[in-house]
Amino acid sequence: MFITILFYLTLPIESKRVVFIPKGSTSNALSYLNQNGYSLNFVDRISLFFIGYPQSGWMDMGLKSDVTKMTKLDFLYKITTSKAALATVTLVPGETYYFFLNELSQKLKLPREELFKVYYELAYKKDGNILSQTYNLPIGMNPRDLLLYLFQYTEEEYQKYSTKIFGKYNKEEWYRYITIASVIQKESASKEEMTQVSGVIYNRLAKKMKLQMDGTLNHGEFSHTKVTPTMIANDNTSYNTYKFSGIPTDPVCAVEFEAIKAAIFPAKNSYLFFMKKIDGSGHSFAQSFSDHKANIDTVIEAKKKVETTEVTPIPIPSIVNKPKEIQKPIEKPKKQLEEKKLSTQKNTPKNMKNENTKPKVEKQRSQEKKQKETKNREKSKEKERQNGSKKKDTTPKKLEKQDKKDKKVYNKLHKEKEKKEQSKQKHTKEIWKDI
Repeated sequence: MFITILFYLTLPIESKRVVFIPKGSTSNALSYLNQNGYSLNFVDRISLFFIGYPQSGWMDMGLKSDVTKMTKLDFLYKITTSKAALATVTLVPGETYYFFLNELSQKLKLPREELFKVYYELAYKKDGNILSQTYNLPIGMNPRDLLLYLFQYTEEEYQKYSTKIFGKYNKEEWYRYITIASVIQKESASKEEMTQVSGVIYNRLAKKMKLQMDGTLNHGEFSHTKVTPTMIANDNTSYNTYKFSGIPTDPVCAVEFEAIKAAIFPAKNSYLFFMKKIDGSGHSFAQSFSDHKANIDTVIEAKKKVETTEVTPIPIPSIVNKPKEIQKPIEKPKKQLEEKKLSTQKNTPKNMKNENTKPKVEKQRSQEKKQKETKNREKSKEKERQNGSKKKDTTPKKLEKQDKKDKKVYNKLHKEKEKKEQSKQKHTKEIWKDI
């Protein structure tokens, strides 16, 4: 018995590079693997009792190619120990398949062309095949297995939700609700508004009116494109609800459960029109075209008021920016000039002179001195010529007299200093004696 089990575990089994196992017991994990092409039986269940409990989630089998043969023992060991590297990808409500597939190719490192090719091959509708939510997906999974998993998961969730509401799941009818939900998802400003928008859609369909909604034109690669009159004129698909009546043949984008719920349970209202408010907080709904036009007029008037009340910067006059011929000093009022003069007179002292007038006064004085000196020289020369005799130089006698006076003054001062020092010394000696 033991030898047969060992021989069985050495048999080859084909495995994918990445394997998914749902949460549950060992028997549930093995039955799920059997449904996906892995032939496992009670011997494998007994072997797992000794090897370990199978992990749930994505398993990286450590293979180089997408499909490779390995022994059953290696396969059972891998599903109990290994985990795959995951990347988090979010499909935002209202986003189209086009941008979601581009994000998948970047984050999971998948070939873009192959991913789109497999999507067009496997998708039931152009959009709405993948539920809007956050996914943790393994890196290294091939495009076909990845999209099959996303489609299968979404289909299971749709079936659960449909059976809760209707007690059954009709795929064609269900996707009609998904299409209406996608229009609601594109047009609504909030989750609270979804039922009101749904009521408008059903009211217009009941009266055989065209939906005429911009959101339906934001399909596929045009998800973030601004709708213009030329775009409306050139788009000939069923997504153009300005040209064609009814709802589009395919969903516009991915949806969340709140939008699906609003599509199934619309608000009972009599609205036929709605438009976005100027502050972007929501929509203004109207029952008639005249009311709708009044809402449009209020928005236009509000925009005009905003434009007129916008604060414009006041131009400051600057001398620098003007040309030389036009440059003029800015004239200040007389009162300000008089007040400035009084303040400067009070703050400045009497002896202080203006800095701008100093150099001029000094120049004038120097010139006057030079003129006086030249005149005095000329006068002295004329006197000497008239007298015909030169004065005797008495400067050496004067110097001798001055030297004698200086010596006497110096001796007196020196003697006085000596007397003061002697008196200080005596005073200090007497102090030290007392101490």
